[in-house]
Amino acid sequence: MSDANLKALSPDVERAVDLDWLAAQLSAFADDVAFCSLRMVHESNERLMVRQNILQPVHLARTAGVMVTVSEVGGTGYAATADLSPAGLRAAFDSARAWARRIAGRTDVPSRPDRVVASGSYASRVAEPWARVPRHEKIERLTEVSASLQTDARVVDWSASLWHTATDSRYVDSLGARIEQRFQYLVPDISVTASDHSVTETRSFGGYAHCRQGGLEILRDLDFDARGAEIAQQALELLGAPNCPDGTMDVVLAPDQMILQIHESIGHPLELDRIYGDERNYAGTSFVTPDMFGQYQYGSDLLNVTFAPDVVGEFASFGFDDEGTPAKREHLIQNGLLVRGLGGARSQLRTGLDGVANARACSWNRAPIDRMANLNLEPGTSSFDDLIGAVDDGVFMETNISWSIDDSRNKFQFGCERARLIRHGELGPVVRKPNYRGVSATFWRSLDGVGNAATSERLGTPFCGKGEPNQCVRVGHATPACRFRQVEVFGGE
Repeated sequence: MSDANLKALSPDVERAVDLDWLAAQLSAFADDVAFCSLRMVHESNERLMVRQNILQPVHLARTAGVMVTVSEVGGTGYAATADLSPAGLRAAFDSARAWARRIAGRTDVPSRPDRVVASGSYASRVAEPWARVPRHEKIERLTEVSASLQTDARVVDWSASLWHTATDSRYVDSLGARIEQRFQYLVPDISVTASDHSVTETRSFGGYAHCRQGGLEILRDLDFDARGAEIAQQALELLGAPNCPDGTMDVVLAPDQMILQIHESIGHPLELDRIYGDERNYAGTSFVTPDMFGQYQYGSDLLNVTFAPDVVGEFASFGFDDEGTPAKREHLIQNGLLVRGLGGARSQLRTGLDGVANARACSWNRAPIDRMANLNLEPGTSSFDDLIGAVDDGVFMETNISWSIDDSRNKFQFGCERARLIRHGELGPVVRKPNYRGVSATFWRSLDGVGNAATSERLGTPFCGKGEPNQCVRVGHATPACRFRQVEVFGGE
């Protein structure tokens, strides 16, 4: 957070972002319980959109508060407050302690896992800070992109947008942890909808997938300003394209579809709290069972998936999770073998299974739960031409547009914005409304080509939902293009 932004904060918020002040407040009541932590979060959002060459209402939002966690007598309680005065924090502590006592003996969730006491800091790497560029200049930039999208009378809707978030997080606990983390997030997007009689098609800039940590230099890296005409042309091309054919064939998935495949059929099934049934009421459980770890062949030996919080610029990189656990890279699947789950310190103690530092909360008013962060499929050795060249009859699909998966994260059906047929090792004509379906437990074993680093992209999503009450968090996925054999493919009409 810049000094200018700090000066704009209320006195209570400005005090609370000071790590020393927060630790002093903790010491006032921490001696009364076995364990206590304070996690302070201040977040500001700015969203700009130009739609059909008209500036939409500018969205500005700011939120700040503290989550208090208390463990004693076999229970853990939480209480959140936006009252950041000493009296407000004390009241939240008293409420959290009361809840800890109420649930003592009524839960199988450990009251406080043993953990390494950690202190340190993390900050997103930023070359061109959002705040240093006047708002009117960013709006002018979006207006120029918007104007580049209206290339034909058949373009009936179009937009260009930027969504920036700055998050400051402070964590202190009674074990001595002192952690500060500062994040800068940017989500650019472009969308074009074209229509001709009864056919309407939309093409996007990845559908918010090009989200990263950093500043406005991200737009340069993505060639954002110049992408509009290409996206508009592809939307128009889809209007005259035939429907995707039905049949069982080989499929090559672009990175902006692979991220959905990884997210839904690897990420969510490997969450330890989901495996133990905690997500049953909201978004289903998992086909994965505890006995699979260390012996289950999740995919072919080309499949290597990592929890990777250390990738510079990826959307969900961080130094520590929201329970103060230091984050480090770990393999979840290695050479196709399932070796580790997505579970924080509490889930690891509860289940006896290896996990990672992924206890995360969407804001100050939510308790941390097991979440994906950066979940990456590691590159292989195949060039894009190699992936396509080995296909006699198949289809290359780009950019997710729809998804459906059963309540055990096993059977799935996904649709894409655009596809091209592959015939005799070469890319052929464009087809529209491509879909494919499969079963997670077998789909990944059909993986027989993994793109090299040149085919890989750092992508993600701002919209991963889980938990009751709901928590929507940021997730990163870096992945190359991949080839799968004999997949059930069908058109949308």
